[in-house]
Parts: sequence; structure tokens; C-alpha cells
Amino acid sequence: MNIGIDSAKELSAHLKALRKTHNLTQAQLGQRLGVKQTRMADIEKNPGVVSVAQLLEVLHALDARLLLVPPPVPPLSARRLPGAPPSPSSPSSPLSGADW
Repeated sequence: MNIGIDSAKELSAHLKALRKTHNLTQAQLGQRLGVKQTRMADIEKNPGVVSVAQLLEVLHALDARLLLVPPPVPPLSARRLPGAPPSPSSPSSPLSGADW
């Protein structure tokens, strides 16, 4: 089953659910990864604190993987023509410094 994740909060919930599916405590999963239970709690609570490499290790320990899927192509009627102003729902500028 593929699960779409759009935020760190959603990733947090799915990491916890995966761990529980495998009947593992945070301490047991941490032992598999060579980290303490407190580190596993931090990762579950805020998965944004780890590198992609570390996240991949956690996923591997949970028999899961990261799958990147391009978004579906929007219908022709929703596409912006070159030179047309952005729609009100699209971001006006990319994220910067503090937004990251």
C-alpha cells in the first residue's frame, strides 16, 4: 500500500503506526538502529530533525521505503498559459529562509 505524506506531522503519525505494526517499542527500534529510545521519540515526534539518510535507515528498519511519485497532471483547463498571471491559490513566491 502506498501512503501519500504531505507534512512532517503526517510522517510522524505514519512512522509511529509502522513501528506499532511491527510490535516494536521505541527502545527496540532504537536498538536496531543503534540509537537510544529518547532519540527515537524525538524522530517520531518531529521527523524533520533527521537527515534523509537517517530517515531512510528508520524506514528500512521498519521494512518500508520512500517512494517519490510525481503529482498527476492537472486538467488542461487548470493549466496556466505562458505569461498568464498566477492563480490566487498558487504561491506568489518560493519559500525563503525562515519559512524553511
